[in-house]
Amino acid sequence: MDLTLSPSEEAFRDEVRGWLAENHPGEPPEDDNEAFEFSRRWQRKLHEARWAGLSWPEEYGGRGATLIEQAIFYEEMTRAKAPRVANVLGLVMGGPVVITHGTEAQKQRYLEPILSGEEIWCQGFSEPDAGSDLASLKTRAVKRDGGWAVSGQKVWTTLAHEAKWCMLVARTDPDAPKHQGLTYFLMDMEQDGVEVKPLVQITGEAEFNEIFMDEVYIPDENVVGEVGGGWAVAITTLMNERAGLAFAAQTALQRGMQSAIELARTTPHNGGLVADDPVVRDRLAQLFIESEIFRVTNYRGLTKIMKSGVPGPEGSLGKWQWAEVNQHLMELALEIEGPYSQFADGSEHSLGGDWQYQYLRTRANSIEGGTTDILRNIVAERVLGLPKLR
Repeated sequence: MDLTLSPSEEAFRDEVRGWLAENHPGEPPEDDNEAFEFSRRWQRKLHEARWAGLSWPEEYGGRGATLIEQAIFYEEMTRAKAPRVANVLGLVMGGPVVITHGTEAQKQRYLEPILSGEEIWCQGFSEPDAGSDLASLKTRAVKRDGGWAVSGQKVWTTLAHEAKWCMLVARTDPDAPKHQGLTYFLMDMEQDGVEVKPLVQITGEAEFNEIFMDEVYIPDENVVGEVGGGWAVAITTLMNERAGLAFAAQTALQRGMQSAIELARTTPHNGGLVADDPVVRDRLAQLFIESEIFRVTNYRGLTKIMKSGVPGPEGSLGKWQWAEVNQHLMELALEIEGPYSQFADGSEHSLGGDWQYQYLRTRANSIEGGTTDILRNIVAERVLGLPKLR
């Protein structure tokens, strides 16, 4: 595998780097509502410069960029510490799913507002009794004239409190095997019968939510794919999630590694520095190696996507790797800080700034986007071809 950028890719990287240097919006406000509107304005600016939805087809508002260029863009965004866009789930998951499975009418209706950040999207998959085991979901959709009445509950729904549209999977045939009889809907969040309740995390934030639905109406034209074919559409969504976020996670992890190394080099310990401790040096070296393995694995997965045209189960390996390395890195950073780390309040939300916040936030890494145990099974069965667990 040749990881050297071609001359055109280097030129693209320099273009992205130059644009970000000239247009970086600065630090977001501390207030959550103001910060979200800040990220929405930032996304609008990216869209006006045609950086949003970079790899989307040009006819749908993208640049038709290669996946390598998309990866370079994510890396440069993270390297520049540029803020996240408001509609990350719409860009990484919703848009690609509509492009792949949607009708032409759906593409014309939904894609432009996703790119501009005008309409925010969330993902209604997990339920109290159906998290990583998505096929066990109980939310029901019953046929009504010209549409469906949906009742049930979703949980861990990122940005539901800001969203206009929800990528919702519901059971339309209760008598079918659990992986069948599911249908993929686009649900309008701004209607009667939809109730959103925040879930406060260990960090004090509430980026996740519960959604309660009581006879919520969804018209037939908001079905994505075929009725009863929701499992395949949902898998496309999940594969895009794991592949699309991998390169931003990779660059953030590398930045965190450098910050941890600098922390060890500047923290006093036994008359010297923590970096003088051979045990700490070995642990940092091991994490650096694992972060490099994660980076190369991402490129390997990207190569396969470029050959097949769709994300595959290999994305589960990258997400699993990232969760473990990121958690171990934050644990080591608190050990490097020593007893002092117990007194920090965890209020600074930046890598390499307040390690306490990052440590608390990484507790979710092995749960969100598919638990590590489920990802191990996916890799075992669908990548290595091992016998199924059950």
